[in-house]
Amino acid sequence: MAQARSTPWWERGVVYQIYPRSFQDSNGDGIGDLAGMASRLDYVAALGIDAIWLSPIFPSPMADFGYDVADYCGIEPIFGDLAAFDALLDEVHARGLKLLLDFVPNHSSDQHAWFRESRSSRDNPKRDWYIWRDPAPGGGPPNNWVSDFGGSSWEWDEATGQYYLHAFLKEQPDLNWRNPELRAAMMEVMRFWFERGVDGFRIDVLWHIVKHEDLPDNPQNPDWTPEIRERDQLLQHHSTDQPEAHAFSAEMRDLADSYGERVLIGEIFLPNDAHARWYGTPERPQVHLPFNFQLVENEWNAASLRRIIADYEASLPAHGWPNWVLGSHDAPRIAARIGEAQARVAAMLLLTLRGTPTLYQGDELGVGEVTIPPERMRDPQHLREPERGIGRDRSRTPMPWSDAPFAGFSTVEPWLPLNDDWRTRNVAAQEVDAGSLLHFYRRLLQLRRAHPALAIGSFALTDADDQVLSYVRREGEETLLVVLNLGIHPRGYVVPARYAVRGTLASTGPERAVDGTVLPDEGLILRLEGEH
Repeated sequence: MAQARSTPWWERGVVYQIYPRSFQDSNGDGIGDLAGMASRLDYVAALGIDAIWLSPIFPSPMADFGYDVADYCGIEPIFGDLAAFDALLDEVHARGLKLLLDFVPNHSSDQHAWFRESRSSRDNPKRDWYIWRDPAPGGGPPNNWVSDFGGSSWEWDEATGQYYLHAFLKEQPDLNWRNPELRAAMMEVMRFWFERGVDGFRIDVLWHIVKHEDLPDNPQNPDWTPEIRERDQLLQHHSTDQPEAHAFSAEMRDLADSYGERVLIGEIFLPNDAHARWYGTPERPQVHLPFNFQLVENEWNAASLRRIIADYEASLPAHGWPNWVLGSHDAPRIAARIGEAQARVAAMLLLTLRGTPTLYQGDELGVGEVTIPPERMRDPQHLREPERGIGRDRSRTPMPWSDAPFAGFSTVEPWLPLNDDWRTRNVAAQEVDAGSLLHFYRRLLQLRRAHPALAIGSFALTDADDQVLSYVRREGEETLLVVLNLGIHPRGYVVPARYAVRGTLASTGPERAVDGTVLPDEGLILRLEGEH
């Protein structure tokens, strides 16, 4: 086996996202916590991942389930305390894994001490730490901006006679990154956690952090129809992705780099050209990995995937390392979107594309559609626009560990319902089934670690049938061909010229002889021999 060349851990590694409320409850309140996570670390390590990303664990009123932070340097009591966090971090590092926290820089909770000071009077020193404006000349909000959760982005404060800006809920006032004192305070937050030993951050809605200085109206979206969510009535030209934000992203990178091999992963939803700018330049780098959600956002067919992969790869700067995401706490479950058979194909795609993959808890089990009665819906995005079908609770249900009561997640009814099939779709059941999706994920992750071509090798799409996606990964003396059938009929595949198939490294289905075809819902990783 070829020796892997030296690369940063975040290039060759795999990230596993844990949603803390839903991973493991240790104290019988129906909500996951840090001690529960620590008790399940052997499972996480056995998957073969390299880093854990935790959704927010900071003190919060939970208006948006942790993305409304009331104290950036503490731990929400539901999850534990700083001692429990330190213990978890030590256990993570003891297993050779990294730990990433979810940094929320665009907005705080309205219960944060900073905002309480800011709204106390117009002349408070922290007034300018948030974005306050007088009413429009004719009265009403200062501009036409729409919250991502629907309704105006402005909330009236009767006591001080001004509006404050909130890109999300009114309980999540936007911070003013144009204020140098606020910026310094947020950098100190990052420093606090780096000093504690964390290995990096996933940075929430990074492209939102700066707004146009004059706060002009956003233009209307000519393609909007009433069936589309209210947020999309406008094009967010002035409320997101402002040029000044890149300098602040570079400051974050400078801080991270001062602590050695740390990583910053930015949540950024933008077209490829704008997305690529968040890498920065070799002389002034920004985030290491601007999150790439295109596998989540686009149609699941070979033509669509081929196009988005080619376009994304072409858009990357020479110093930019790609990354891919299939699921998250915000996105519909991949197995619910495309079915369990294609979920295996999706796993092979995610873990063999060039770039850093991020897995979401439960996707390795094939958790799919979950029935959640209306009275148990918790997500504010759903509750504000229930007719849109955009609720995120469906992706946040508790991890099913066994067929014990409450799936081994808790000793009481969990905060959200379990997946409908938890008695049979759980970790314990899949542990003893060698053909399970869990074992398949482990196999793919082992292959990434054993074969540098899959982790850090070069990438090239190859000619294929219209139902087939295929590409070559190459590193050193090893060349691999990945062939994925996204259709319902057997298809042939094309082996690159001057190469021959030497054998099958992995398949989504039972082992079979190499015969030049790929079956419906089948994916193959084939060893090639020939020219180098």
